[in-house]
Amino acid sequence: RSLLIDEIIVATSVEELDDPVEELTRDLGVGCFRGSEADVLSRVVGALKAFDVDIHAEFMGDNPIPDPMLVDSFIGYYLKNADHCDYVTNAMKITYPPGAEVYVYSAATLYDAESRVTDPALREHVAINIDQYPERYKLRNLEAPPWFRFPNLHFEVDTQEDFEVVSAIFEHLYPGNPGFGLAQVLEFVIANPELVSRNSGVSRRWKKYRQG
Repeated sequence: RSLLIDEIIVATSVEELDDPVEELTRDLGVGCFRGSEADVLSRVVGALKAFDVDIHAEFMGDNPIPDPMLVDSFIGYYLKNADHCDYVTNAMKITYPPGAEVYVYSAATLYDAESRVTDPALREHVAINIDQYPERYKLRNLEAPPWFRFPNLHFEVDTQEDFEVVSAIFEHLYPGNPGFGLAQVLEFVIANPELVSRNSGVSRRWKKYRQG
């Protein structure tokens, strides 16, 4: 439903467990690239090269509720400011609900960042290999407007508790409105605080890389 994305590419692993992912991409008519399960950085770099990508809008598989209007606003910001901006995100400082992250950058920027990674642990991640180096790249973190500023609500899927929360959101919203966005998600969970309390105490590994 994005108006600014030209092509969808799924970058999954070469493991047999992910064969159904590739089968689904064929059914949906979208691109698929398969690479290392652990070295996610090399996998995404491989996908960008294989499909000759110029500008990359990145979304992670464990963030299953992307809002296309939000996505297009970030892509639009990048395109308007590309001359003095290498990377646009809302993930460097958490003001949107975690799980609503958007990352937009040129493929060339990620290629450069990958060439400089020396810590193997960082290859599990992609965009943080750009945003940890403000002295090298021109970074922009876009903060949430008041109506989206809920940094303590979590819509990512890392644990069973997260899966229960996101499943409940889909079960409630999708049948009547398959094009639902972040505004509808927030309206639902704010009216059902017991739902988001299920995963409010989950420890998040990514917090050490981001401002609270």
